[in-house]
Amino acid sequence: MERATPEIPGAILISRRAADRLRAGHVWVYRSDVEEWPGEPGQIAAGLVPLADRRGSLLGTGLYSPASEIALRLVAQELVSDEEWLGMLRARLRAAIARRVPMLDADSNACRLVFSEADELPGITVDKYAGLVIVQLRHKALDNDATRSAVAEILREALDPDTILEREEPRIRELEQLSVPASATLFARDPENPGTKTVFHLNGLQFHFDATSGQKTGAFLDQRENYAAAARYAHGEALDVCTYQGGFALHLARVCPRVTGNDVSRAALEVAEQNLEANRAALGSSEVDWVEADAFNLLRDWSDAGAVYDTIVLDPPAFAKSKRAVEGALRGYRELNLRALKMLRPGGRLITCSCSHHVSLGGFMETLRAAAGDARRRVRVLEVRGASPDHPVVLNIPETEYLKCVIVEAE
Repeated sequence: MERATPEIPGAILISRRAADRLRAGHVWVYRSDVEEWPGEPGQIAAGLVPLADRRGSLLGTGLYSPASEIALRLVAQELVSDEEWLGMLRARLRAAIARRVPMLDADSNACRLVFSEADELPGITVDKYAGLVIVQLRHKALDNDATRSAVAEILREALDPDTILEREEPRIRELEQLSVPASATLFARDPENPGTKTVFHLNGLQFHFDATSGQKTGAFLDQRENYAAAARYAHGEALDVCTYQGGFALHLARVCPRVTGNDVSRAALEVAEQNLEANRAALGSSEVDWVEADAFNLLRDWSDAGAVYDTIVLDPPAFAKSKRAVEGALRGYRELNLRALKMLRPGGRLITCSCSHHVSLGGFMETLRAAAGDARRRVRVLEVRGASPDHPVVLNIPETEYLKCVIVEAE
C-alpha cells in the first residue's frame, strides 16, 4: 500500500503499529517506528511536533527528542502550540498535585507529586520531601526556561515550598543531551542559602534527605505503603537485604526486637545510621545493626552457615533495565529468594520486591515458585502489592506498573 504524504505541515509519519499503540492509549513512539521525517532527522529541533499515521491522518502532538530512542511522547490528541502546551502543563500539574494532597499528613509529608506519563506529563517527575521539592525534566523538549518557569510557578502556588531544585541523573542528562547542570535551584525562600537537606516523615518515622548526594535522586517513596505492610507481617529476628538508607529496616524495628540491615553502599548505610538515631525514641528497645556487603555473597555465606531469621526483606535494585536483561534478572531473583527461603524459620515471613518493569508480575511469581521448590519449602502467599498510590498505574501504559511486592509465609 502506497503511503500518503501527510498534509499537516511538519508532521512525522509513523508506522501502523505505532499508530495503533497511540490509539490504544499509550504515548510513546520509538525512533524505529518513524517512517517519514519532515526533512533530515538531525535537523529537527527538540520540541512539539505533530504526528500522523501512514494515511496522513492526524494522531496528535508529541514532544520530540533528537537524542532518545523514544523519539516522541504524545501530549495531546490534537494540534497544540507551544503556548497551549504550557497551559496544559500547568493544568495537569495542578491536577496531579491535587490528587496527592490527601495522601499527605503529619505522619507522611513526602510523596511523588508528578509521575511522568501516569499524570499526562511525559518526562516530568516531581518529588516532595517536607519543604524541599525535587524536579526532574527528563526530556530534551522540556529543557527550556519556559517549562522550568511554569513548573516552578505552579509548585510555589500549590505548595509554598522552601526550595525547589532541579536535579537530573547523570545518565539521563547524557542520553537526552540536557543543558541543565547536575543540580539547579528553581526557587529558594532564602536565595542566598537554598536548602538542599531536610528531614521528612514516612509513616511516622523520620528520614534524612540530601539532594546533593546518594545513589538516587531521592528516597524510595514508592515503597511507603509496603513499608507499613511489612511491619504488619513482621515478627522475631529480621533481616533487610538492600536496605539502602534503612526504609524497611526501621519499619521492621517497630515490631521486631532485632533487625539487621544490609547494603553494598557504605554511604547509604551511614545515612541509615543517621535515620536510626533520629528514630531511637520511636523504636524502643529494638536493636538495629548494619552490614556492608554484596547481597548475593552475604545470603550465600549466611545461608550456608545456617543463619536463620523470622522475617526477611529483599528489595534489590532493578536487575533488568532492558528486555534483553530479563533472563539474567530472573536468575538473580531466583538465587536471592532461594537463599532467603532457606534462612526462614518455620512460619517465617519473606517480603520480596522487584522494581524492574521489564519483569512481569507473572514472571516474578514463577521465579518465586521455582525458588520455593529449590528450597523444598511450602510457601503461602499472604499478599501481592504494588507501588504506593502516588505512583499510579495507567493500564494503557504498562511501564507505569513496575514495582512488585510479594509477602509470603514459609512453612
